[in-house]
Amino acid sequence: MQKNTIHREKSGLFSELSNALTYNQEKFASLITTPFSLEAFTDQIERKSTSFTAEKRTVLVETLRRQYAGFTSESAVSNQIESLLSPTTFTVTTGHQLNLLTGPIYFIYKILHVIRLTELLKQQHRSKHFVPVYWMASEDHDFEEINHTRLFGKNIRWENAQGGPVGEYALQGWEELQAEIESFFQNKPESEALHVLRSYQGKDLAHATKALVHRLFAHYGLVIVEPNDTDLKREFASIMIQEIETQFAQKAVLKSNHVLEEMGFKPQVHARPINLFYIEKGVRERLVDEDGRISIAGKGVFSTAELTEQVKANPERFSPNVVLRPVYQECILPNLAYVGGGGEMAYWLQFKGVFEAASVPYPLIQVRNSLQLIDANSQKKLTKLGLQTAAIFSELEDLKKKYIFENSGETLDFSALEGAVKVLETQLQKSILDVDSSLSGFASAEIVKLQKQIENVQSKLVKQQKAKFDGAMKQLEDVKEKLFPQNGVQERKDNFFSFCASGDVFPFLDLLKDAIDPLEKDLIVVELD
Repeated sequence: MQKNTIHREKSGLFSELSNALTYNQEKFASLITTPFSLEAFTDQIERKSTSFTAEKRTVLVETLRRQYAGFTSESAVSNQIESLLSPTTFTVTTGHQLNLLTGPIYFIYKILHVIRLTELLKQQHRSKHFVPVYWMASEDHDFEEINHTRLFGKNIRWENAQGGPVGEYALQGWEELQAEIESFFQNKPESEALHVLRSYQGKDLAHATKALVHRLFAHYGLVIVEPNDTDLKREFASIMIQEIETQFAQKAVLKSNHVLEEMGFKPQVHARPINLFYIEKGVRERLVDEDGRISIAGKGVFSTAELTEQVKANPERFSPNVVLRPVYQECILPNLAYVGGGGEMAYWLQFKGVFEAASVPYPLIQVRNSLQLIDANSQKKLTKLGLQTAAIFSELEDLKKKYIFENSGETLDFSALEGAVKVLETQLQKSILDVDSSLSGFASAEIVKLQKQIENVQSKLVKQQKAKFDGAMKQLEDVKEKLFPQNGVQERKDNFFSFCASGDVFPFLDLLKDAIDPLEKDLIVVELD
């Protein structure tokens, strides 16, 4: 493995807001507690220690023991869970939807990032312990966002007509897809890949996702939290009641939105008057304010007092939306930092006021590492074409033109022609204006026509040269499609298992872990052997 980096802006893959969050969090000082750095954890530990009680730790540990019952024993995970009873143990968290078979590979990068970050923190704070956490977004309801993945260039889709929180979806019809997925490794019947993929099973999607993620990351000590849990919801009940009674979240978000808009950025999420859902098996419905009363589709209309009593009696029937989910997470975990993608972290900028109103410490936030993997075959093609690795981030047509110009000798040197055209443009304009100065518009129009004619000549010559370099052009197309599938970003398209064609899973996972660097802000480019 060879590892290099490229500035995110030069890659052209990331938004302005994402880049600002990565390189210059000071810009958002009024919207966060403090910019991310290893040094900032000292104060964050103090803030969290003050607010996170021994009672909360007990509830968390007892819940995790119960949630892990029936899973394959892994001492690294068990030890992490028990360590959370100690007032000197803290978490670093990332969260993600229950994408099919982990979905795009950036899901793996997210988790490896928090694992590596906890390792760095242990070196910096030897009297403390840090636990990496994956928060399963099991209460989400948008099944269309998660029911597919791209494996070895083929789109795999799980069709299912169930409703409600996706974590509760039974694995109906999964057997057919399982056989199709296993066929990719049919020549390696005893491979790690097949053994790991077969762990994707259970009573529902949440259980299957947890089983697979546990199989992949348990030896690193990753702890998985299932938030759709009565005991954990009970810890959050007072804040849900506060939202029902005062509708505090939307007011706080609107203030942050104003600050963001003044900075020239568009808010990422929309806060509602009440940012909660009512959930049951197959049901996930918004709480909608209707002139002082609250309606729930299919359930009726309730007074504030009636709903608060329901929250107290059955907190598991209520679920935070995207605005309150971060507060729920920070309410039940001794968490110091949250790590996510650029778009995801952008909406955390809207929530500091929500945290303050709920009296929950706002965590440090960090944009996760992004990786661009270059397989050995693509690297050979780039070398043969005489292209540097950084060139792959150029547009395909620009790459083709660059290659043709560099390999056509003097036949496509337009510099003399362009110089002559500039002289002609100047002379043409002068000749027209000398006759009549009011013809400036006519002169400009004629010059534009001339430029277009010259551009057409150049395009025709380039096209002729492309035909001569047909083999090279095809190789460029193949490399771009391999590294930027469907003209998209690799980490947001290809599934982790697409890189495990040999059947080896854990060596590749270790390689990615070695490539991850939580203190690296640039895009990490990894050349695979």
